[in-house]
Amino acid sequence: MARATPPILSLVLPSETGRVLSIQSHTVQGYVGNKSAVFPLQLLGYDVDPINSVQFSNHTGYPSFKGQVLNGQQLWDLIEGLEANDLLCYTHLLTGYIGSVSFLDVVLEVVKKLRSVNPKLIYVCDPVMGDEGKLYVPPELVSVYREKVVPVASMLTPNQFEAEQLTGFRIVSEQDGLEACKVLHSRGPSKVVITSISINGNLFLIGSHKKNKGQSPQQFKIIIPKIPAYFTGTGDMMTALLLGWSNKYPDNLDKAAELAVSSLQVLLPSFIFNPNDQKSLCMAKPIIRKRCFEVFSPAIRIC
Repeated sequence: MARATPPILSLVLPSETGRVLSIQSHTVQGYVGNKSAVFPLQLLGYDVDPINSVQFSNHTGYPSFKGQVLNGQQLWDLIEGLEANDLLCYTHLLTGYIGSVSFLDVVLEVVKKLRSVNPKLIYVCDPVMGDEGKLYVPPELVSVYREKVVPVASMLTPNQFEAEQLTGFRIVSEQDGLEACKVLHSRGPSKVVITSISINGNLFLIGSHKKNKGQSPQQFKIIIPKIPAYFTGTGDMMTALLLGWSNKYPDNLDKAAELAVSSLQVLLPSFIFNPNDQKSLCMAKPIIRKRCFEVFSPAIRIC
């Protein structure tokens, strides 16, 4: 007896939301990568499909970790499976931690494939390479990001160190950050947000939106109040929030960045159970659930 063909289900999303394919890391314990990005985007009304570039027991800041690394062919197999069932209708692609050149090369093919289905696809790239002067990916990834990924990205969200790697010059002042954004605009993305710059003990974000070719970008700075603790996963969540809010305010990147920073500023103090014990810092989903209204509609409390 032949099995009945299951019905094809179609999810119709509200016009102000979208469907996101998120390719980044996953940890069993802790909240980094997709575990930091998916839930906030869902709170903002997005349908999010995660692909885990790696699956580790815990983040790599611990003395040890174990797990699996997805290779490029395995990523492409997933894309082909989605395509075979007509499931590649994404409005956004979000990428974070990627650990090899071969995988990143396949991500570039994914961008082409998704744009063949939806030419208006928005690609938000967090070029996760390192921080505080140190790379934590193979050095050869830097040139691939610089030469191949940046030109196809719609929005780029590097931190200070990553922006230096992509532009080739040091960022030691606010003006350097603004110039770095202009250099990155010239290579492709219309929106650039350097998510954290630390200069002389001050922490701030610099954003830049080039709306039209031939025109100067609209640029801004947001001072970020420092919290006396170390967190992981904040960059992943920040990029997800920037995607979510910038899609709701497509012509107002400074508004989107204000809302993204404000959401983080609301949430982060809740994760500090004992500020003197670094192991007690936890990106806990139950807390996010309790404060989900503030993620969706944060009060802007930044300078």
